[in-house]
Amino acid sequence: MLDSLQSWPQALRDAAYDNTAAVRDSAAQLAGFDARSAALLARAAGDIDQRYGAAERQVFDCFTGRADAPTLLFIHGGYWQMRHKNSFRFVAEGALALGLNAALLGYTLAPQASLTQIVEEVRQGIAAVRAHALARGRSGDILLCGWSAGAHLTALGLDCEGVRAGLGVSGIYDLAPLQHTYLNAALQLTPTEVRMLSPLHLPLVDKPFITAFGTAELPQLQAQSLALSLLRQGCEGGLLAVDGADHFSILNALAAPDGVLLQRLVGWV
Repeated sequence: MLDSLQSWPQALRDAAYDNTAAVRDSAAQLAGFDARSAALLARAAGDIDQRYGAAERQVFDCFTGRADAPTLLFIHGGYWQMRHKNSFRFVAEGALALGLNAALLGYTLAPQASLTQIVEEVRQGIAAVRAHALARGRSGDILLCGWSAGAHLTALGLDCEGVRAGLGVSGIYDLAPLQHTYLNAALQLTPTEVRMLSPLHLPLVDKPFITAFGTAELPQLQAQSLALSLLRQGCEGGLLAVDGADHFSILNALAAPDGVLLQRLVGWV
């Protein structure tokens, strides 16, 4: 079990999970994500902002690959309270280059939604992306992946129908430490949510799940991934440490056709 951080001074608790502050050029990297995503949107064919619910952010994008190929479905991060799927469209570049279909899922952010509601929205969204593919004569197979908070949501969506395998990139798998950080101001995690929505405390799903992190990430982020991989010892998927990658640059290993994250995930096709 991870350190709850309760014995730490508040400033250290907050710093332990503050990825933006920990990465010196995080603002520049995020601006680059926006620019690359806009460029991909300008050239890729697909259906944008398809609605799967009434809330503003309950929409998804689908970009077109081969009809018989699975869909790489990406869930964005931002500690369940920041960011937008549109900033991460660039992660579809590699999948599309390999002929896969690619999709990105939006969801309501905290505090407008509780984490319980967010998880339910994401599960609805996964089903909607699959139904969208099937309705257009495409494969219903999904390679589910997510980054940061999106990795947590990926782990909780692994058991959804049609999901063949999952990839969690720099994820949070035990919510308990977050109760004692600045992040909980928006999340307002309940004891039930910590227990029922922490992948580290839930029964294992018998599907491949790759647990990935960057070796230049914060120690607590690395510990989260290491703890999940230890729990899943003997299960398919395994642990993948991306040498030199920080919390943001690690996504390049998913966006590139030959990226180590993408190559490991498509190995389960």
